[in-house]
Amino acid sequence: MSTFGRLYKVTTFGESHCPAVGVIVDGCPPNLELTEDDIQKQLNRRRPGQSKISTPRNEADKVILLSGVERGITLGTPIGAMVKNRDMRPEDYKFDRKDYLVRPSHADLTYHLKYGIHASSGGGRSSARETISRVIAGTIAEKWMYKKYNIEVIAWVSSVGNIDFNIYDKKYGNLSKTLSRDDVDKTIVRCPEENIAKDMISYIEKLKDIGDSTGGVVSCICRNIPRGLGEPCFDKMEAKLAHAMLSIPATKGFEIGSGFGGTKLRGSAHNDIFIKKENHIGTITNNSGGIQGGISNGEDIYFRVAFKPTSTIKISQQTTDLDGNSRILKARGRHDPCVVNRAVPIVEAMASMVIMDNILIQNMRK
Repeated sequence: MSTFGRLYKVTTFGESHCPAVGVIVDGCPPNLELTEDDIQKQLNRRRPGQSKISTPRNEADKVILLSGVERGITLGTPIGAMVKNRDMRPEDYKFDRKDYLVRPSHADLTYHLKYGIHASSGGGRSSARETISRVIAGTIAEKWMYKKYNIEVIAWVSSVGNIDFNIYDKKYGNLSKTLSRDDVDKTIVRCPEENIAKDMISYIEKLKDIGDSTGGVVSCICRNIPRGLGEPCFDKMEAKLAHAMLSIPATKGFEIGSGFGGTKLRGSAHNDIFIKKENHIGTITNNSGGIQGGISNGEDIYFRVAFKPTSTIKISQQTTDLDGNSRILKARGRHDPCVVNRAVPIVEAMASMVIMDNILIQNMRK
């Protein structure tokens, strides 16, 4: 399915090398001030060709609002938006069954197994071009939530390969409470600690020079989240966030709060102790990541998303053709040596979509 959400419903369309990609957003409330410029800021952070550590594919990714907005105000009707693909090179991906080689770790084979056909150019629907639509929808959700609830969603790169940045390290003080997108965007790798960012950039450049790739982790904080969001059992808040994050191309892991590290602690150390904070009950620590029993408790929601190394590399690899004959693949095309810096606005977008959907669901009960 290409639709996500219950009340804030997002449907994406388009392939990597077709004329355009786009989205239909159904459920955005009326009277929200919204322009193409609002959306473009986040698309610029996602677009290819933005730095020396990104793919050289050069796309402006200019958004066009088609419906649902009039004179800069949402109408409450479905919002249609589109981005044209301009720098297409389908010749890099010519499809001929007789000569086609299955690209290692790509979705080419699984799409063939499921549909019996695959887009002849690039990854088709499995391509990261599809995430343009998510960023559009997420940016709309984010603006509505900020205006209505002062909600902030901020993601950053917390690791590249074995190079890590822990925002909760005591030497960074209260950075988790003050971190802004301006702080994140100070470096092209979108790690807010400049010395660690330099090491990350140097490592990515080294891999790019030899034609290899690496993975990494994007972390995210969501602030000023209303209490009581999320549904018992199957639609727990963290379950919806995990669904959203693991639907992003190249993701391989999700953890919230203490995550897997929390399994090494005793309950006496891991439990978040409740205290009175001004006019409400809060917690001293936040190992729960802002969610308990699947429902938001008012603390910051904090989670991490793991991205695998980019599948397409310039180093020759062993593979097969569609008949199973052993072949050697020398990949063509333009690809990121590491995707995490461009994934930051995508993670923010998916988190915003989940939170807004849950706000609308909760408001139905009032």
